[in-house]
Amino acid sequence: MNKIVNAREAAIVIINKVLREKAYSNIALKQVLEQSGLSRVDKALVTEIVNGTLKNLIKLDYIAGQFVKMNKNKLDKHVEDILRTGIYQIMYLDRIPDSAVCNEGSNLARKYSNEGAVRFVNGVLRNVSRNKDTIKFPDKVKQPLLYLSVVYSHPEWIVEKWLGEYGFEFTEQLLNANNQVPHFTVRINRLKTNKEDLVKVLEQEGIEYSEGIYNKEALYIKGTSAIENKASFQQGLYQIQDESSMLAGLALNPQPGDLVLDVCSAPGGKATHAAELMNNNGKIIARDVYQHKLELIQQSCKRLGITIVETEIFDAKELDRKLVGKVDKVLLDAPCSGLGVLRRKPDLKWKKTPDNFDELAKLQQQMLSKAAEYVKPQGVLVYSTCTINKSENIKVVEAFLKSREDFYLEDLSKLLPENLASDTKTTGYVEIFPNIHGIDGFFISRLRRK
Repeated sequence: MNKIVNAREAAIVIINKVLREKAYSNIALKQVLEQSGLSRVDKALVTEIVNGTLKNLIKLDYIAGQFVKMNKNKLDKHVEDILRTGIYQIMYLDRIPDSAVCNEGSNLARKYSNEGAVRFVNGVLRNVSRNKDTIKFPDKVKQPLLYLSVVYSHPEWIVEKWLGEYGFEFTEQLLNANNQVPHFTVRINRLKTNKEDLVKVLEQEGIEYSEGIYNKEALYIKGTSAIENKASFQQGLYQIQDESSMLAGLALNPQPGDLVLDVCSAPGGKATHAAELMNNNGKIIARDVYQHKLELIQQSCKRLGITIVETEIFDAKELDRKLVGKVDKVLLDAPCSGLGVLRRKPDLKWKKTPDNFDELAKLQQQMLSKAAEYVKPQGVLVYSTCTINKSENIKVVEAFLKSREDFYLEDLSKLLPENLASDTKTTGYVEIFPNIHGIDGFFISRLRRK
């Protein structure tokens, strides 16, 4: 990799890794920034350009198409990404002069391509800058699908799917919410501290915070980077976890002394939350198929002061006969399409395909069938995902209930916060949407064995 000299170069290096090498954006960002030697301010700019470009990819390409008079497929890939990041800055980052964006784009083209590319990039970016207030987009009435896809930059197949399930107005609100910056949320570790004491520590560290929307243990953190380097984090006073994920722990409602099985546990946010809810009293078996992921759980438990979690390598598609009918609370946070966390992981939009869903649903049904075997009579099974796709959520649960008459959906209204809007809480499941609830999209259901 060439030596990175500034934020805009780091951005195109990361975007290339994500789009061409199939890297995950959060991992690529961390790796490149750690090696870059850039200042904190520049690192923040890199993060903004990368996430903003990935969120708006279709829209940026649509704008570029109005000024590029050649076959897009013939564009050098570095030049393509220089244009994308440049157009993003021109359209969205008012504090950066357009002239600076054009000059930096030209410099990057010179470093990564040739003099012809320099003139090309400079010409396109200056053209966009001059005409940015008159750019036309698809007609909302005549071309609703194309309009939503381009303006909110989601693949047409996702837009079409949600239009069929939720209608135009809801879908537009959802797409818009997916493009907003999510809260950075932490869960207060009740085993080591409380909210009053923790906020004093955060203030001393110069960390800004605000209250969570739903969970009394949630705080929104801002005004800091590299939270893992803070003494408060290293001392285990909190765990990074979105509120949606915390709600799954509330739905499970584990009690001190329970035997809990988390069948797809890594990276361990829900397992450690369950341990805290149990006052570190009982036993939690946390499973995954990869040892390196189990090590992440072990590290979190050590930092948080949790001693009741035991990690095991085990495939959730298989049946562990020694645990059949013996577990008080079973949690299956199933592998899924991740369509509920697009605002947090925008690159997922470009990595998923429509044919993922049928295979995922089969896998989820297989895992749910096995997980149910572990639940003791009158025990509880929670099935959750971080997607808003019905075929992976309520339809999986309904198929399971048809095959298992000894389970039923149980009222969640007394376990989940009163201010969590849901028409189905009393029915036994909740669908959480970024545009309605302001947190990650999620599905949570609670099943009781008769």
